[in-house]
Amino acid sequence: MRKIKILVDSCADLNERLLSEYDIDYVKMRTVYEGVETPAKLTYSPEELHTLFDMMRDKKRITTTQVPVEEFTTVFEKYVQDGYDVVYIACSSKQSGSVNTGAVVANKLLLTYPEAKIYCIDSLNASIGIGAIAIEAAKLVKGGASVDEVKDKVIEIRKKMNQFVTVHSLDALRRAGRVTGPAAFFGNLMGVKPIIISDVNGTQTAFKKVKGRQNSFNEIVMQLKENIINPEEQTVYVSHADCSPEEVEALVKLIRENINCKAVEAVYMGPIIGASIGPDAVGIWGFGKEVTYVAG
Repeated sequence: MRKIKILVDSCADLNERLLSEYDIDYVKMRTVYEGVETPAKLTYSPEELHTLFDMMRDKKRITTTQVPVEEFTTVFEKYVQDGYDVVYIACSSKQSGSVNTGAVVANKLLLTYPEAKIYCIDSLNASIGIGAIAIEAAKLVKGGASVDEVKDKVIEIRKKMNQFVTVHSLDALRRAGRVTGPAAFFGNLMGVKPIIISDVNGTQTAFKKVKGRQNSFNEIVMQLKENIINPEEQTVYVSHADCSPEEVEALVKLIRENINCKAVEAVYMGPIIGASIGPDAVGIWGFGKEVTYVAG
């Protein structure tokens, strides 16, 4: 049986420790600032990410690109040459075209390496939601599952990943075209905080609004509490865009007080997700009820 490699991309927000612990690799998207493209690493230090988010706080415009063809070719070919089959768990196709580009590259490579399998799967998720799915896939690999069993399981669980995210400011969503300028201005003025989920098709959508930062924290925890299944058997993941340590600690405490989960794991949002949603955004993820909500 060929070995199996789990791959994600720069949207997955797995940190260096989790990548190493679960033997997961990734393909890099790019950030673009003042015309210069930089590979979007998942191994930035907190200090490096703080600098990046401070640039955004200073209204610097940072954009992103999908995974380049050359990056896919290099990483896919490295693993198939070394005797691996590959399962690439990609950012939602509603957010990035990378999964489609990866599939095109995979199909071309398989003409040269017909003995290999490369599956490119739309996770229907973003941020650590992708990472959590990849961790479950990596556990299956460690347990001896076949590449087809891993692929099937990823497809089965991707709609059971429940995401609840809130933002500190609507400015990044305005720049991304997700809210209008006037809506962002008055929303910020009134302290409106959208609660953002990944819908059944992987679209990031605000399905509810609350007023105030603390209320938004309470809301995302209550939403996950209502939707998580068997919390005592799983880790709840927190991903944040350079929030203060005190805020992260308070959110973790709130989760522990309300959800009887096995563990809580807090990570930083990386540059790709961070550039899209803005500094001080924060969200929580856990496996639970199948997502059925459809963005209007």
